[in-house]
Amino acid sequence: MTIYDELVARGLIAQVTDEEEIKNLINNGKATFYIGFDPTADSLHVGHFMALCLMKRLQMAGNRPIALIGGGTGYIGDPSGRTDMRSMMTPEQIQHNCDCFKKQMSRFIEFGEGKAQMVNNADWLLDLNYIELLREVGVCFSVNNMLRAECYKQRMEKGLSFLEFNYMIMQSYDFYHLFKEYGCNMQFGGDDQWSNMLGGSELIRKKLGKDAYAMTITLLLNSEGKKMGKTASGAVWLDPEKTSPYDFYQYWRNVADADVLKCIRMLTFLPLEEIDRMDKWEGSQLNTAKEILAYELTKLVHGEEEAEKAQSAARAIFAGGGDHENMPSTVLSDTDFTDGKIGLLDIMVKAGLAASKGEARRLVIQGGVSVNDEKMTDPQQAFSSDEIKDGMIIKKGKKVFHKITL
Repeated sequence: MTIYDELVARGLIAQVTDEEEIKNLINNGKATFYIGFDPTADSLHVGHFMALCLMKRLQMAGNRPIALIGGGTGYIGDPSGRTDMRSMMTPEQIQHNCDCFKKQMSRFIEFGEGKAQMVNNADWLLDLNYIELLREVGVCFSVNNMLRAECYKQRMEKGLSFLEFNYMIMQSYDFYHLFKEYGCNMQFGGDDQWSNMLGGSELIRKKLGKDAYAMTITLLLNSEGKKMGKTASGAVWLDPEKTSPYDFYQYWRNVADADVLKCIRMLTFLPLEEIDRMDKWEGSQLNTAKEILAYELTKLVHGEEEAEKAQSAARAIFAGGGDHENMPSTVLSDTDFTDGKIGLLDIMVKAGLAASKGEARRLVIQGGVSVNDEKMTDPQQAFSSDEIKDGMIIKKGKKVFHKITL
């Protein structure tokens, strides 16, 4: 099976512009491709994770990835999928986020001479002269065509700023620049980026002529990634300081039965033949599939040792009792206590089990909180240091466990 056939079989590809040429390039390791990452936070999340896995697959097949950090387009903000304008970040925030991204990406793709590259579009976008850009690039874009793009249509009623209207031109210029300076002949993106990506190919054609080769490809990554990258309490981050390896493992261990095999197929590097055999699994076998999914993805993001710890902790917890050493934990100090006690709601907020005391209160009232297997019913419940000195296990809902120690 060729690498292109594998991408299709794993359910990654949504649509392409020239399938035969794309097959030829990536199957023969001749693609230099880029995927863009918007630095709106200081960590990647599992929505980006799918794109990183794709880059890893293609690099393993001999192709060259370019990780494009949107340090320049980050000053504008992508209007796709948004109902209002994104708040603007400072240059210092953008640079900090870019630095964090590079560290995390290095776990997936190999950077170096002749290997993967990381570039920041701030290096060229911030130096553009406005009048020169209008004359050189603006003339290549039809406003009528831009307004027909889905990313703009959905914002027209509520309002689209002129700042955001320029995003397609900036993203198109990225491909144009990467094509000229880095020999980048292919771009990948989520299905909501199709219009922007076609704009890049069209710009290359108009500026450099039909003989200037440029391919575009779009993958069904973004809609799935954004869906899987969010939980009720926020994003599932790749940074272990934001989402612990245990919580990361538990997130994938708890995916819906209907999604587990799709996730294994799209995100893991297990052989397709092995995954195909799982298609017939049902009932308790799906729990085994979820363990496989959670272990493989935790190993990929956090390493084998952390994956082993997370799996051991999860099994111990759900088996009842056992070793809680690797369970997520929070350590309380003397300053956390008032008159020798600390309230349950305060503990939950400090442990990250609730964003606020109000949210913690609702969870307790709704019967969703237990301490050492005893359901909590009183939001005013407080604990002394003596009650916590041997450790305390808080359970939120059916699947979230947290250890409290002194």
